[in-house]
Amino acid sequence: MKVYGHPMSTCTRKVLTTLAEKGQEAQLVLVDLTKGEHKQPAHVARQPFGVIPALEDDDGSMLYESRAIIRYLDRKLPGTSLTPTNPRAYGLMEQYISVEQSYFTPAAMKVIWERFFKPHMGGGAADEARVKEGLEGVEKVFGIIDPVLGKQQYFAGDSFSLAEVSWMPYMEFFVAAGGGDLLNKHKNVAAWWNRASSRPSWKKVTGK
Repeated sequence: MKVYGHPMSTCTRKVLTTLAEKGQEAQLVLVDLTKGEHKQPAHVARQPFGVIPALEDDDGSMLYESRAIIRYLDRKLPGTSLTPTNPRAYGLMEQYISVEQSYFTPAAMKVIWERFFKPHMGGGAADEARVKEGLEGVEKVFGIIDPVLGKQQYFAGDSFSLAEVSWMPYMEFFVAAGGGDLLNKHKNVAAWWNRASSRPSWKKVTGK
């Protein structure tokens, strides 16, 4: 298998984390975003929307969209399942993947872009009004999930699942962008993040 992506890409990291959790390897084929390679015809043939990642399976078939890829890999590959079999736990996993996609990530990315990526790309000073808006959005999400994570270890219950895989790349960059203070105000979310980010799979993906 080949993963066409970039090691700093949040969506690529979801795929790499899933592979690591399953104890599997795939060839990471670098798509250089700084050179615009994701918009070139060769990559658009793999991912028609011109973003990363894309997965090339052993038979040469292609799959794109990170959340689809991680669900596919979890079903296809041997190893511990990251999808609960209990219907209630499965529903919770899907619920919190949706919360990540719809509420947490859009807010967190405002902070991440303004404080982390923008300065590194020579984009000038952060727009603090946008940062404030992002922090307020994240605080609302943390306030909702904190009591949940006070009753169980992970989003779907007491087992690590694809819900964690979906959240982790954005949490990593959010903390790196100065979100640690807000995180630490929510002790259960902070404890969850400590558990999740301490896993060998995540350390492998982030090179820690």
